[in-house]
Amino acid sequence: MSTTRFLSADGLASWLAEAAASRQVLAPRREGKAVVFRPLAPGETPVLARTTISPKAAVFPPCETLVRYTGVKDPENPAKITLSLDDTPNAPEQILFGCRSCDARGFLALDQAFLKGKFQDPYYRARREKLLIITQTCDAPCDSCFCHWTGGGPADPTGSDVLLTKVEGGFILEAVSDKGEAFLTAEAGAKLPDGADKMDEARANREKAAAMQKPAPDISAAAKRLEARFNDMDFWTAQTDKCLSCGACTYMCPTCQCFTITDEGDSLGGRRLRSWDNCMSPLFTREASGHNPRAAKAARMRNRVSHKYWYAPGYSEGRVACTGCGRCVRQCPASLDIREIVLKAIEE
Repeated sequence: MSTTRFLSADGLASWLAEAAASRQVLAPRREGKAVVFRPLAPGETPVLARTTISPKAAVFPPCETLVRYTGVKDPENPAKITLSLDDTPNAPEQILFGCRSCDARGFLALDQAFLKGKFQDPYYRARREKLLIITQTCDAPCDSCFCHWTGGGPADPTGSDVLLTKVEGGFILEAVSDKGEAFLTAEAGAKLPDGADKMDEARANREKAAAMQKPAPDISAAAKRLEARFNDMDFWTAQTDKCLSCGACTYMCPTCQCFTITDEGDSLGGRRLRSWDNCMSPLFTREASGHNPRAAKAARMRNRVSHKYWYAPGYSEGRVACTGCGRCVRQCPASLDIREIVLKAIEE
């Protein structure tokens, strides 16, 4: 049986402050009209609301330095420069607090890209190993949520270390991984009272939230139908007409992982940067020759949707590379809905 703890609502801020003494705590904070993940200030109570952006920046920052280099001129031969490199990952111990189950599930897609196969990304791996994920289970779905379409749910533990569920007077913390078990028994969680007597209430609240979701359609044929529609450009043009190619869907997505590499500096010092990129951008696939295999907006949308629902299941044990968080639906300025595209693709 997994370890459970009870955290009172009025003790949340002080408990997180104690946890922040040994790790950086990333938690939801309201900034203007957005709710974003930011390092928690001492004594600050997080905003336990759905965030505007996903938490993937905890392990895959929007812009990060991969390598710094410094050049030193030889005093006897100024034309000769000796370079020193520093490729040490910036990987502090972190707690990601208050993300949702769809967010935690998204890390599996990132793990597939950065940690599986012959080559692993050392920068991503260093941050991932030092990340503890405390996931807040959902009280109720919103109109744009469709996590149950993609194999998840309001309290899905996949990708999480600890589940946080609201109960009368506070929250239940339940360990769902070895890392979470260690945290609740040997770190800040060990000082909290046992929560076993409130687990029935926590389970009932989770079941209530799941029952509030509308029945999910069967999308098991999505991969086969998307493959069949690959050359149906009339279909993709119709689905993409109102898209602005702004890229909001990719930047908000918890599973999108495209990036670009740039260098800045001179012979005496500089750095190599990795930054998020956007597969919906017209220039994303333009080659050095000037040829662009996805110059058409419809071709770019075809790749985005097909990657998530056709290509990804083939190399990730059947999992689609979409968690149903609904951010791409909520944040699209043209009200494009990936659910509608997938359902129309399935139609004969």
